[in-house]
Amino acid sequence: MTIALAKLKRSELYSEELAIELSSNTDEELFKWFLASMLYGARISQTIAKHTYQTFARYQLLEPQAILQAGWGFLVKPVMAEGGYVRYDEKTSTALLSVCDKLIAEYDGSLLTLHAEARDNQDLESRLIQFHGIGPVTANIFLREVRPYWKKSNPEPLPIVIDSARRLGLELSEYDRKGMAFTRVEAGLIRLRKEISQRA
Repeated sequence: MTIALAKLKRSELYSEELAIELSSNTDEELFKWFLASMLYGARISQTIAKHTYQTFARYQLLEPQAILQAGWGFLVKPVMAEGGYVRYDEKTSTALLSVCDKLIAEYDGSLLTLHAEARDNQDLESRLIQFHGIGPVTANIFLREVRPYWKKSNPEPLPIVIDSARRLGLELSEYDRKGMAFTRVEAGLIRLRKEISQRA
């Protein structure tokens, strides 16, 4: 467990793997992670989600307005197709356009505004889930890595995180949930969940 814990504490965040700088807490970087979270939220491999995000970046589609201007057909092909995100390509493209439209219409395209208008953690999660195509898991993916930077972001760890921690004998309650150490351990438990389940 000591070796596993040391490894977990050094875990790379998913946002870091995509070169997204959440510590800047700017709308530009936050939307990049919001987009990536929607891609990670579908029942596809993390590798395909990563490649699809990188395809969005290659086509300079990392802002709400740019995605809306690109349109549904362009998102499906070439963007989703080149990323390998084909199983949910049409559904996710539709959801992305709806999310961008709502974000612009209700929050001036600003996730910082969304956070500012939320009353608390529960209201923040509720506002995210009100977006088309964003369920509790996708909201959790987004919120867990902005948790250290957003006062109102404090989502409960996913069941897979709690289960993996239990298998390792790791007490999550010993960590400050708002701290970066917890965020890295959480990311590590998700990345290593298959390995942990096989060892246990």
